Amino acid sequence: MIRKILVALLLITSFATTAQRTSSSPYSFFGFGDEFSPRTVEQSSMGGIGVAFNHYKYLNFTNPAAYADLRYTTYAFGLLNNDLTIRNGDVKQNANSTSLSYFAVAFPIGNKAGFSVGLQPVSSVGYSLSSSLLDDKGNTINTLFTGDGGVNRVYGSFGIKLTKELSIGLEADYKFGNIDNSVIEGNVDATLATKNSETTNVRGGSVTLGAQYQKTLKNKLIFNSGAAFKFGNDLTVTGTESEYTLSYSGTGGEIPRDYRPNIAIKGEYKLPLKTTIGAGLGKFDKWYLGLEYENQAAIENSGFLNKTNTAFAYEKSNRFSLGGFYLPKINSISSYWERVTYRAGIRFENTGLLVNGSTNNTNFNQINDFGISFGLGLPLKQLSNVNMGFEFGKRGTTANNLIQENYFNFRLSLSLTDTNWFQKRKID
Repeated sequence: MIRKILVALLLITSFATTAQRTSSSPYSFFGFGDEFSPRTVEQSSMGGIGVAFNHYKYLNFTNPAAYADLRYTTYAFGLLNNDLTIRNGDVKQNANSTSLSYFAVAFPIGNKAGFSVGLQPVSSVGYSLSSSLLDDKGNTINTLFTGDGGVNRVYGSFGIKLTKELSIGLEADYKFGNIDNSVIEGNVDATLATKNSETTNVRGGSVTLGAQYQKTLKNKLIFNSGAAFKFGNDLTVTGTESEYTLSYSGTGGEIPRDYRPNIAIKGEYKLPLKTTIGAGLGKFDKWYLGLEYENQAAIENSGFLNKTNTAFAYEKSNRFSLGGFYLPKINSISSYWERVTYRAGIRFENTGLLVNGSTNNTNFNQINDFGISFGLGLPLKQLSNVNMGFEFGKRGTTANNLIQENYFNFRLSLSLTDTNWFQKRKID
């Protein structure tokens, strides 16, 4: 039955993940969109930690070495609801979006290895921004910026134990997606406007190498450490840039006029090495507390409509996360709530994005992100569970005419366990 559910959900998720608009953030205007960190609902509920953590039934999107400890075939998919409040000076606006955040399956291979495959969004573009400025002649120029699309990835991860305490893992993925950006500019008193648009395809792959070390200490304490290295890779961008004049019909529809010859686009994003390290301490199926640090050098890009020397730039990015879980009594008979896993965490992040909100070419502001999260793991039959995560956060700033986002993320995942595919059945 679970495998039939798996096929149906995979088809639904594959279509929905590639077709939906999953971001309402104005910051999705920059680069290849609003990036999603590859984390499960369980990881996100603990501030995003995961590079040092492993479990016999949970997936891990941060470190492929964690699959060496997997002991059950697990199917998982997650949902994300983002409630966003956008501020710019005294102006405030609300937005909401709901999306499928991942679908994955993982299974053990013997007692010392595990494998996972899945589909996830990498980034999403979904913005509509407008501005009004006076030109040198005192005319009001209205400009409308819109964008839609996103990038997704399919991945395969493998982890294996080299010794009782040391595991290593390897992950390979392929990224793909389509992004549409457009700018409409016109004099408020004129009947015609000019539209410039880009339709682009994004393609590329990456490889991640991970390792975990686990040591049992006194009093049944377990020390975990881990590291993951996502090697530098390029995302190639191809597409078409078009420009034409237009007028509007009585219902507001566009009526194209004069076209200029289309221009072929060929650009790329150069993504440097991303390093994640972490450590944690806990007791098996009782509690865990972990600390994690991630950093990456500045991203480089070229060949994009919204890429100018005065709009935005990239710098080194980094993240600090602290979080963990507490499970009162995993085998409690008298109380269901004692079998519930309680998670919490905190996250500080410099996204690496620099945005210029003024005409001063050197007046760039860091776009930082801060979040506090907590969650519940609700047990079902046969080790399956429903996981809920809640996160309150703030990104950006209102300084320098920029935008501050206050957000509330609600995450939901279903994790189903099944008979191990590579375990020989016994007949009584």
